[in-house]
Amino acid sequence: MMGKPKYGKIVIVVFITILIWIWSDLALDEDFTVSNVEINIVKSNPQLWVSFDDAPSVTIEQIVLKGPLRKIANIRRKLEEERLEIDFDATKEKMNEPASYPLPLLPFLKKDEEIRRLGLKVESCKPETLSVKVVRLVSRPLDVKCVDEDGNPIGGATVDPAQVDMLVPEDWGQEKRIAEVMLTRREIEQARGSPIEETPYIRLAAGQTRQATQSVEVTLPPEPDRLSNYTIKAPTLGISLSPTLQGKYYVEVTNPEEVLSFFAIRATPEAERAYRQQTIPRMTLYILDKDTEKGLEEQSKKVVYNFPPEFVRKGEIELKNPQQPAEAKFMLIPISSTEASKVPPG
Repeated sequence: MMGKPKYGKIVIVVFITILIWIWSDLALDEDFTVSNVEINIVKSNPQLWVSFDDAPSVTIEQIVLKGPLRKIANIRRKLEEERLEIDFDATKEKMNEPASYPLPLLPFLKKDEEIRRLGLKVESCKPETLSVKVVRLVSRPLDVKCVDEDGNPIGGATVDPAQVDMLVPEDWGQEKRIAEVMLTRREIEQARGSPIEETPYIRLAAGQTRQATQSVEVTLPPEPDRLSNYTIKAPTLGISLSPTLQGKYYVEVTNPEEVLSFFAIRATPEAERAYRQQTIPRMTLYILDKDTEKGLEEQSKKVVYNFPPEFVRKGEIELKNPQQPAEAKFMLIPISSTEASKVPPG
């Protein structure tokens, strides 16, 4: 007759088995070194400016983590896709008063929630200490100025309101109490037509800004005309043939007097001087393969003005009447095989 199961023994066996699993897992713990870990400052208190020596983040050399093999494998995969980042909240670390504080890094990392969530422990780190700077911010009225993308002041800007209240370091003197509004080139053009809305900001340090809680309207006066009228004569006309036509055709311009007559441009003095002095022709007639389809028939095509590209990009040179460029009339004359060696291409 079969005896009753001995549940006590079963429980003991299961318990011992679990202990063996746990012991085996712990016995397989592994160290894993993570390099270039970034610690970022959390802005939890708007009245404090917290930084690592005026920087909003710091990259530490390395952290040595320890944990079960499977969890080390998980973080290895995670770090293949993203960097390990850790948040630093000065308020949680009891750094609420203006001062410079040493931050012992190992104790801080050991209690980090993200690392603990990963099931890992911090064994060591480099460096051992970081310096944390805490500055109190106070509300001050700041004048608002407009700058371009290079940081240069934009003259003639009207800002409404002209001042905004912002939190700034309490040791800032009057000369530093200025908020900026940065306008792109497109925004500058828009502001010349109608007011645009922008948010002022202050620069606390390199790469660190704080925005105001209110926006302002910026208006710019119409841009003064920097371009003057000039009369230019084209002494030569450049002719450009596609490679497949070179040596097969030569171009006879039938109205050279009209094409090479005087024409008017608008330009800055520097752009006009560069255009006059350039070594390439002031205008070019481009001949394409499809132009041969009309045979010996006279054709007409608008010439291309070879304005210096750097001045075109800056809007400093243009044809006075862009809708009416000179129009060249021309014929494509086939070059016989015997003549081909005598007539230069183009």
